[in-house]
Amino acid sequence: MPIPPFIADLRAMVGTHELWLPAVTAVVRRGAPGDPGDLEILLTLRADNGAWAPVTGILDPGEEPAIGAAREALEETGVVVTVDRLASVSASPQVVHGNGDLGIYLDLTFDCSWVSGEARVNDDENTDVRWWPADALPPMSDWLLERIEDVLAGETETRFRRPPS
Repeated sequence: MPIPPFIADLRAMVGTHELWLPAVTAVVRRGAPGDPGDLEILLTLRADNGAWAPVTGILDPGEEPAIGAAREALEETGVVVTVDRLASVSASPQVVHGNGDLGIYLDLTFDCSWVSGEARVNDDENTDVRWWPADALPPMSDWLLERIEDVLAGETETRFRRPPS
């Protein structure tokens, strides 16, 4: 579902004005973490902009973020994941959606492990879903690559990303 009903309701009131919204990124890993040649990352090819990205989505009102990350992974890719840790917290740059809506997203990036399910396009938000070798990811925006790097760094503490000054 590209625009959640609660966002459509907000947009009816505020139009295309910039919204600040809570969101999650689920960086889903499969394979041996200590072996970069064996480690794969699940990516989606977004229908809205034709770019590769990890699983992302807006949290529902009152939704616990880790549950939201697991929900988004299942909804978008058909895979079941465990949510292992909060890897980073950041704010996206301003996003201009195809319909002119403006948004900035408070992103919580989660390190997730694949449990089961065949990766597939499971909704209308994506046109392709596939596993990529962690050391051979396709081109994508720097701010999305940073989220993957935050997970692959293997740190136990959460990274707090700040915009460049």
